[in-house]
This record gives sequence, structure tokens and C-alpha cells, in this order.
Amino acid sequence: MNLKRRKTRTVKIGSVNIGSAHPVAIQSMSKFKTSDVENTIRQIKGLERAGCEIIRVAVKDNADAEAIKLIKAEINIPLVADIHFDWRLAILAIDNGADKIRLNPGNINKSEEIKAVVAALKNAKIPLRIGLNSGSVKGRPGKSMPEKLSSSALNYIKIIERLKFHDLVISLKANSVVDTVEAYRKMAKLCDYPLHLGVTATGTPFAGAIKSAVAIGALLLEGIGDTIRVSLTDDPIREIEAARDILESLGLRSFGPQIVSCPTCGRCDVDLVKIVRDLEDKLKTENWQLKTKPLKVAVMGCVVNGPGEALEADIGVAFGKNEGMLFKKGKAVRKISYNDCVAVLLKEMEKMHG
Repeated sequence: MNLKRRKTRTVKIGSVNIGSAHPVAIQSMSKFKTSDVENTIRQIKGLERAGCEIIRVAVKDNADAEAIKLIKAEINIPLVADIHFDWRLAILAIDNGADKIRLNPGNINKSEEIKAVVAALKNAKIPLRIGLNSGSVKGRPGKSMPEKLSSSALNYIKIIERLKFHDLVISLKANSVVDTVEAYRKMAKLCDYPLHLGVTATGTPFAGAIKSAVAIGALLLEGIGDTIRVSLTDDPIREIEAARDILESLGLRSFGPQIVSCPTCGRCDVDLVKIVRDLEDKLKTENWQLKTKPLKVAVMGCVVNGPGEALEADIGVAFGKNEGMLFKKGKAVRKISYNDCVAVLLKEMEKMHG
């Protein structure tokens, strides 16, 4: 089933176009101080290799803003400058080559300051992200968090539209999954700007990935969302891996071979977990990540559902005791040993890629 995307305008961020006419893009954020140029570049390059398509950096002072020029010279993906409290840092970040600016209406909201930033954005021909989160929305007693987020965003949009500027991306992140989903649903009905999805402060990797997947997945199923970031208290590469898994699970993107494996039970006579982990590690290499032909690879532990799942995959193996039956394109090919399984699968997959 092809998901029908909410129709939006296109916004260009460096070399990446976002909006309903383009694939949902994956973002992350550098976790070093931006003026620590060496470490920031090293981390961004690692994120590029992992599949990050847009990177955001924190700009707390002039040194951070000025470092953008040095960082941009060494990376290949668009860079977004994250600005809070001091509008002048946005101007400096633009002067140093930022591809997009993020402003928080909760702390940059004076009309003259907004006007100055928008003028600089127009001159540089780069877009603005209006980025709200639940921690920065104040006041308005009696209103729900989704109402606060969506109404605050809409008021900010109106100010900027009066300045005849429309290269906008909107985000409305809460820590609550329910509040986040409802806020984006409201916003999706109020404008045609691309929406950047995420849940703020989700926490540790396992819990955070689940919260993000529930909220982002629910919205994407409704056609809402044009870029995503999975925010985790962990190495940002984990954010990219989680984001890719979310998009692949919905059929919105493909990032090389997809493994389908059973959870195992008492009927399984082999160490299936080891096989799946070994295969997954091999497929994370750049050589496989760059392959554009999607393959579904089934690795199943017993004869109950194994043969059926393997038959439905492009290639798969269903194990009995110490050996398994190899399937290709719905046909049983031959028996393979447990010890040779990963090597055989990789070799056969290479043949399928031509």
C-alpha cells in the first residue's frame, strides 16, 4: 500500500528538497559544542555515512556561528543552525553559510528581531524552521498543549508571512506522544508548509525509539510529515538507525536489504540470534547501505512459519537441526549448514544485485 502524503509546498535546504513531492528526509543533531570544529566535523561525517541527510548544530555564541563556515567546508549534507534567545546569532550563522535557520518562538519573538532575521534569510535565499516544543510554550491557561503549540506556530507564521516570506518548515514537539500527534494533526490542517516530525526529550535509546516510532509512525501513516528526527540520549547514529527503521517499516524509504526474522522459541535448534546479528552487522557496511535494490531477507528458526516466510522473501533460510533450506524468489534451492549461513546469504544476495 502506498501512503498518500499530505500535500505541501517544496522547501529547499541546501541540496535537499523537502515536502510531499520528495522522500521523507532524515535529520539528526551534532552533540558537540559547534566551536569544537574537529569533533563536530568527525561526528557529522559519521552521521553522513550512517544515512543522515540534514544536520542541525547548536549556536550558543559567536564562536559557534563562526565555526559553521569551517564545518561546511568539510561536510556534504545541509547544515541547520539552531538559534535561541539571541537573534543576532542567526544573522551571523547565515553570514557563515548555514543552509537553514531554526528559531524558537518561545524566546525570539520581538517583531524587529524577526524582521531582521527574515531579511537576512531572504538575502541568502535559505529557509526558516519555526521550531516549537512543549518546554518553550508559556501561559495560555485552559488551553491544551496541542492547542498551545499549534496556535503559537500559527501566530508566528502570520508574522513572517506579512514579511512576504514563505520558505518555512514547522515543528511542534512535545514529550507526550499523544500531545505531539494531536499538535501535528492540528497544524497539518492550518497550513501547507512541510512539517518536521519528532518527539522531544524522549530519553534513553530503547524507550526513546519506541516513543518516537509510535508518534512519528502514527503521523506518517496519516500522510503527515516531511522530515523526521528521532531524539535519543545516545550516540546520534542510533537516531539515524531508528529513523531508517521507521521509514522502511512503512514502505516510505528503502535503505538496502531488510531482514525478517522470527523471535525464536523452544522449537528452534540453532542460535538464530547470532546469525541475525552477524548478518545485520555485515549489511551495515557502506558497501551494502549504498545498494539501491531493496531485498527482503528472511531468517527463520523452525519449520512452522519458516518456509512460508522464506517463500515470501526475495531470499531466505528456514532452519531445522543444524542446517536450513535456502529459498530464492519463492523456490527451495538447497540445504545449507548453520555455519555457512551468513556467507551463503551474502553471496546469493550479491548475485541478485547483479
